[in-house]
Amino acid sequence: MPESIDAISIHNLKKSFKKLEVLKGIDLTVKRAEILALLGPNGAGKTTTIRILSTLLKPDGGEAMVGGFSVTHEPKKVRSLIGLTGQYAAVDEFLNGRENLEMMGRLYHVPKAAIKKRAQELLEQFDLTEAANRPVKTYSGGMRRRLDLALSLIATPPIIFLDEPTTGLDPRSRMLMWDIITKLTQQDVTILLTTQYLDEADKLADRIAVLDQGKILAEGTSSELKGRVGTERIEMVIEQNSNFEQAIQIMQRDGLQKNTEERSVSVPTGGSVNEIKNVLDKLSAAKIEIDAMSVHKPTLDDVFMHFTGHKVAKEEEKVEKKK
Repeated sequence: MPESIDAISIHNLKKSFKKLEVLKGIDLTVKRAEILALLGPNGAGKTTTIRILSTLLKPDGGEAMVGGFSVTHEPKKVRSLIGLTGQYAAVDEFLNGRENLEMMGRLYHVPKAAIKKRAQELLEQFDLTEAANRPVKTYSGGMRRRLDLALSLIATPPIIFLDEPTTGLDPRSRMLMWDIITKLTQQDVTILLTTQYLDEADKLADRIAVLDQGKILAEGTSSELKGRVGTERIEMVIEQNSNFEQAIQIMQRDGLQKNTEERSVSVPTGGSVNEIKNVLDKLSAAKIEIDAMSVHKPTLDDVFMHFTGHKVAKEEEKVEKKK
């Protein structure tokens, strides 16, 4: 893949399932050796995008290029450049780890003399050497996910699609996967990552794109997106006997979030002491008491809420699972 060509280039990409528009013309670029995290709520189209880019699904319109090749007109060339790890480990439970890797090597036409060496390298890299000769049906969930990712790397592809690769893993397995994913970009590998964990995107991604209602709503580094929300947020819980709606009016500004049941309100702020004091003075003048207050810097949760109006999803919509 020439260095001058973007690893992934999407322009006006569209996809519908019957009357449901999943992608309404998205534009996205991923540069070589970059990790881009694609965040979105249930049914936003994250998995649909991955499936189109990996040639498993045809778009209805627009253009998608992977490694300089069209996913629609040159699917074989695209498949020669990519590795794919889906939401569920695609391994043969009756083979052992080494046999799974060697079988995948043969399917990818890796030279016979190189298959055993490459399999051993991946077993070591993914901390699977002790379990290499055990049937995969005896593996834990974390071990299966690591083997699944190793399988996608058997032919050393320059571009990898990771669709929620750490879903369901324990914290130790997630940390190990994070380390492996980070090291891949040091080997000039490009990664498009979808994840339900915002801390994962924050930790791993060079850039983040927020997808909702079939459109890319925001794109940038984690710091850039947080900066668009505000440098800090004031969070308050209004006392039960105080006028909650009046407190909302006093604190009203773009990016305000409220929870009427919990009587909580959160607003972006520049972070200065004077600005916080001004808010407290206004509430005090209106005889509005607060039960609790905190000030914190924006997180990706705040970014997601700001651009989509709701929390990030914990699972894909059924419509995406059926594709």
